[in-house]
This record gives sequence, C-alpha cells and structure tokens, in this order.
Amino acid sequence: MLGWEYPPMITGGLGVACEAISRHLGLKGLRVVFFIPTGGHLHKKGVDVYGIDSLVLKQRGVKRIYIDSLLTPYLSEQSYREVYLKVLNINRNRDIKKLYGPQLFEEIELFTARVALLSRAFDFDIIHAHDWMTYPAGILVKKLTGKPLVVHIHATEFDRTGGHGVNPRVYEIEKQGFQTADKIIAVSNYTKSILIEKYGIDPSKIVVVHNAMEPGGKYEKKIIKPSDKIVLFVGRITLQKGPEYFIRAAKRVLEHDPNVKFVVIGTGDMEPRMIEEAARLGISKHVLFGGFMPREEVMAAYRAADLYVMPSVSEPFGLTALEAAIQGVPVIVSKQSGVSEVLNHALKVDFWDIEAMAQKILAVLNYRTLNHMLRRHGRIEAMQQTWDRQVDKIISVYREVLSKNARAA
Repeated sequence: MLGWEYPPMITGGLGVACEAISRHLGLKGLRVVFFIPTGGHLHKKGVDVYGIDSLVLKQRGVKRIYIDSLLTPYLSEQSYREVYLKVLNINRNRDIKKLYGPQLFEEIELFTARVALLSRAFDFDIIHAHDWMTYPAGILVKKLTGKPLVVHIHATEFDRTGGHGVNPRVYEIEKQGFQTADKIIAVSNYTKSILIEKYGIDPSKIVVVHNAMEPGGKYEKKIIKPSDKIVLFVGRITLQKGPEYFIRAAKRVLEHDPNVKFVVIGTGDMEPRMIEEAARLGISKHVLFGGFMPREEVMAAYRAADLYVMPSVSEPFGLTALEAAIQGVPVIVSKQSGVSEVLNHALKVDFWDIEAMAQKILAVLNYRTLNHMLRRHGRIEAMQQTWDRQVDKIISVYREVLSKNARAA
C-alpha cells in the first residue's frame, strides 16, 4: 500500500482513513506493507533514513516503511520549493542535492524509484495507491511486477482547487493512474461523478467505498455552560473547505443572535485572509481561530460544540462531519460532499448559499426538537458507518482484480 501520510503525522482525513483501512485489513488476516514518505518528520526525532534506506515500524499488524523524502500532504510546487530550500539551508554539511529533488515533480520521481526498488524485498499480491503523489509509484511497480493496481481517490485536483487553476501536471498524473489501474476506489458517488465527467473514466471501473468511523466512539456531555452557543469548523483553511462561507454565514447569524461563538480549528493558506475577513465584517470577538490542535483537543472541541458546520466547496467525503456526529453534535454539511450521501439526519446546504446556511444554523441553535433529532439520529447513522463494513468492500475489490489477473495470465 502506498500513501503520503499516516498517523501520528497527519494533516487531514487521508492519513486517518489510510490507518483505519490498513489496520482493519490486518485484523481480517491480510498482510499490509505501507510505504510512506517521511516528509522530514523523522529527522526531527533524530532518526536518519537516507537514500533508499528506510525505517520499518510495525503496529497493529501493519508494517510501515518510511522512505526518506520531503513529500508531505497537500504540497504545491511553490510550497515544496520552500521546504527544499529550508532543508538545504539547515543541512549545509550534507549533500542534500543528492537526496532530494529541487522541484516537486522531481521529488515524486525519486520517491517512485525508491518505492519500486524497496518493493522487490516483499512478496505481495495487490498494489493499493492512495491519491496522486503515489500513483506514479503504483504504476511503476505494476509495470515491473505485473501485479494488479488499485488506486484510491480521496480528493481530485478539481476538489483541491475548486475547479479553478487546476495544475495540468497533477491532472495528468491522476488521469494516468485512473487509466492504468485495474480498479478505482472512490470515496463517494460525488467523487465518482467527477472521475466520469472530468477524466473520462468508464463508470464500471469505479467502486464507491465511503469512508467511516471507528465503532464505540466516546460521547460525553458538553463541557461548557448550557447557555453558551458554539458553532464549530474543523479542517484545513483552504479554498476547498469553504472557510469564507463559514465566516460570512457567521456575520448573518450574529445579526440575529449576538450570543454565538464561531470556532475555527485548523491551519492553511487562507487563514490570514479569514482573520482579516472577520475583522472587516466586525465580528472578530465572536470568531475564535484555534490553529492546529492535537486530535484529543479536537475531540473535546466537538463535545463542546452546539453545532458543526462543514461548508466545503468540493468535498469527496468529509470525515470531520462523521467525527462530529459520532460525538452527538448536530451537523450541517454542504451538498457538494460525499458524507451527505451517508448522513440523512444532517441539514444540507449549497456551500455558496450564505443565507440558507445562516438560517439553518439559527434553526439548530434555537429549536430544541430539531437539535435533539439531529443529535440522536445523526449519531446512530455515524455509528453504523464502520470501517469493518467498508473494508469488506475493499477486500471484494481485491478479489475481483486478482481473479481477473489470474484469468489473463
């Protein structure tokens, strides 16, 4: 299996999903070897993993192989270059130029070559690659071994950019991955429709496997006064997640109810702009930016909230909505999300409809019956969306491609 993040070093839902999928595959008797770029994190802990060497960690039946690379989630060409130059400046006594690519796509080529070389040490049946940075490695290993390739798409370039300023090189890598794969796993029907419309993929090649949550999620009573009203946003503060619509809806809500606090947890390239927007709208004292928080603190924030809002512009799934629901928090999600396909007891709104979003926020905060219904039934639905069931679907995909590969041999 190939991915670009894995707990505890995560920045979004992709790593959470990869860990859960891998662990549940292991619990069902499959052996998983997960290749991950270090992103420089391990160097901070004094662990050296240079060139094609790797650090092997085994936990919960999953063997993780960290390959020395500067690749991290959600990189752009500019942000990668900044990381490279920073590493070059810090490590003046080492020949960094021999270890890392000076540009993003060159680093992806290096990671691809290292994965292909290290994969020769393992006997495996399936190649499973998560999102675009790992597709080239999956394609190369398939070419070298003849093993079937399953690509898992958690977010397309159209999701990350909102359809504006799509990087043509990323698009081509994604498309090549989809075309080369024996089967594609999409996290929602919403994502499947993008693959068909934007990439020209045959619908029969795509299997939808929604993301899930772990069973038995802890549900605690609210940890703040009943009179407090907290509306929560959790996620990367980027165009894809729609933070500007959250801030503008907050302005509308506060015109009717000034006793509401809007809490934003996460970081991203739009964070400074959102802080400035809140100031421009005159609502700064009602909008709290918490920055990045450890997972335990995020869970506490869910439990403190009266409402969770996910206003994503384009959200292939949206694990945070399930996380909130499983904590007994009412949820509002954008209609442009995959999680809206599995949560019926959630209010849904077009991301751009600020007025409707504000009205729904006020309704949940002020109508006890609606609030109770969303809390109770939303949690029941979220609890039913388990990884155990979803991983069974992934195993069915494996069996299908293995059978097809055997017939073709």
